[in-house]
Amino acid sequence: MKTIHKEKYRQIGLKIAYYRKLRGLTQEELAEHVGLTPAFVGHLEAPNILKGLSLDALFDIAEALDVPPYKFLIFEDDFS
Repeated sequence: MKTIHKEKYRQIGLKIAYYRKLRGLTQEELAEHVGLTPAFVGHLEAPNILKGLSLDALFDIAEALDVPPYKFLIFEDDFS
């Protein structure tokens, strides 16, 4: 992952956490639905840990959460 994109990855992780909680799922349940480890999901969601993810993983997460994938790729303009 390029460090210039770290804020975008952080925002994706926060959106994953938001939609997961909105659906009433734990990190473990989401991980099981998409074939990832709970630790990986936890790292994605942690704002202080930078974790890259593939488009396949993002698409699987979006499907499990019943959210269009593009919603994870709408970024806040202000990164300060």
